[in-house]
Amino acid sequence: MTVSLRPKKRLMSEINVVPYIDVMLVLLVIFMITAPLLTQGIKVELPQASAKPVDTQDQEILVVTVNRKGRLYLDDRKISKKNLKKKVAKILKLRPKTPVVVRGDKRVAYGKVIETMVLLQEAGVPNVGLVTENPPNNSSTNRKKRK
Repeated sequence: MTVSLRPKKRLMSEINVVPYIDVMLVLLVIFMITAPLLTQGIKVELPQASAKPVDTQDQEILVVTVNRKGRLYLDDRKISKKNLKKKVAKILKLRPKTPVVVRGDKRVAYGKVIETMVLLQEAGVPNVGLVTENPPNNSSTNRKKRK
């Protein structure tokens, strides 16, 4: 019988998590820097009107934007008139009750917004909504004048 003088190897049951924490912190910084860049969207000055908000209740809304130069965007992605019509028609085939709204810049020609609405109706949209901005509340200034 032979006796071994070497000690038996023990399994290491611990994990060094320090490198993982370093990687997570680097990823956190990267996401904190890039997230605001991804959510900027298209700059549009909306016309002001007192209107009640539309109740969409957890429905996805298709937003078509007409910017100041008359360019079209579908959900913040630039699109041509031809492709807009095709893409909206495809979406409505899959989800026929999807609400569609138009965000038209207040400085764009009225005809461009109407042209966009006609394109959407040709794509099969039954009702097109227009997005506006609520006017600033002037009730506090009116009260000051009355006093």
